[in-house]
Amino acid sequence: MTTASRVATVADLDAVVATFTSAFFHDPVWGPAFPDERRRAAQAAVMWRVYAGSALRYPWTLVTPDVEAAAVFIPPGGVELTEEEAAGLEGRLAAVTDAETARAITVVGDRFEAAHPAEPFFYLTILGTHADHRGKGLGMGLVTEGLARIDALGAPVYLESTNPANIKRYESVGFLARDEIVTAGGQVVTTMWRPATR
Repeated sequence: MTTASRVATVADLDAVVATFTSAFFHDPVWGPAFPDERRRAAQAAVMWRVYAGSALRYPWTLVTPDVEAAAVFIPPGGVELTEEEAAGLEGRLAAVTDAETARAITVVGDRFEAAHPAEPFFYLTILGTHADHRGKGLGMGLVTEGLARIDALGAPVYLESTNPANIKRYESVGFLARDEIVTAGGQVVTTMWRPATR
């Protein structure tokens, strides 16, 4: 089944943030990163807004027609956040959480970045489906569409899976487990690589 998709625009930002906030509320890594469940959605939305908003400068954020799901790819040579955005993220998080929580979240991001492969790659950095729309294959449909576009360019793709339940899904579209990152909280994140197809 083909998932209808389009490239996200700035007008979609609020909907993308809402989808990611819902998708990662109970994620094994990004859930506990915001320990106060009563405030988690509002706090996490601050982080997702920075990352999703920054990624929109590339034409590689794919969404379903009504943004039930979104997939953020960063192209080779691109960055998740500009230097200015990266420098300000911890302060933004501290303003809605506390200094310790903000630092711990920043450290996770630093660990992810340190594990990146040296060669150029497309980076599937965020993939999420709103909880109200799970189980329909929308997220993996966006991944499949993104991979088809990337295959036409002959480039490899890299990701970090923060949820072990997703590893088989990624393997089904050609990703191979590459390494593991263990967070300070003991969560195991699997890095995965999909070689270029030509």
